[in-house]
Amino acid sequence: MEPKKRIWIIGASTGIGLEFVKLCLQNDYLVIASSRNATNTDALLKLLIHYPKRIMLLNFDVSNKDETKDTVSTAWNVYDGLDIWFYNAGAYEVMGINSWDSSKFEQMNEVNYLGIVRLMTELLPYFKNSGKGRWVWNASLSSYFGLPQGGGYSAPKAALVNLAQSIQPELDLLNIKLQIINHGFVKTKLTAKNGFKMPQLMQANFTAKKIFEGIENSNSFEIRFPFLLSLFLRILRFLPYKISLSLTKKTLP
Repeated sequence: MEPKKRIWIIGASTGIGLEFVKLCLQNDYLVIASSRNATNTDALLKLLIHYPKRIMLLNFDVSNKDETKDTVSTAWNVYDGLDIWFYNAGAYEVMGINSWDSSKFEQMNEVNYLGIVRLMTELLPYFKNSGKGRWVWNASLSSYFGLPQGGGYSAPKAALVNLAQSIQPELDLLNIKLQIINHGFVKTKLTAKNGFKMPQLMQANFTAKKIFEGIENSNSFEIRFPFLLSLFLRILRFLPYKISLSLTKKTLP
């Protein structure tokens, strides 16, 4: 019998993260579920009652620099190590140029990019000593091309993908597999802020299942979906700017 996989899920209280926690528990994983108020989240507390020996709730604010080192140590020691680290924390605000707010730009950069940088720095020695592991970072199809009013979100996501590309070869030499998830629009409290019709809008449970299947059945660096939206954005990325920017301009209200 194979040992249970140990996973730390950051950004686990709602949406994709919560659905992903459920899938992991249903598949006999040992789970550490983190969010800013994980121990006060009703949905996670219900899972704790149902799976008392297979889930641990760990409060963690990824934007708090002072928490990172101690939280990493705590998470690593819950199950005497980790097999998978899944970063799913995210922040999103819609901002056109008439509503730019530097504090919101900073918040999105903290959560969507710098939080991962701080965590990977602290986690790397643990994974190096264990000689194996898997890191999974939830990015976004928006990393392919900046879209009007979404730059505060997509810019750190693009930086995250670039960072992943740059460190993957080194991590692979250490037997640490790095995967990025580039998915499209998902019906969550974050995308509820959008005032436009979102193409190929997916439910959180469907998205979590696609991510879980990708982690379980693939060593591909990138897991991307849905197909049509990802194809369009990939084509947009390679078009001359005169064409691509004229197309994105048409999305403005």
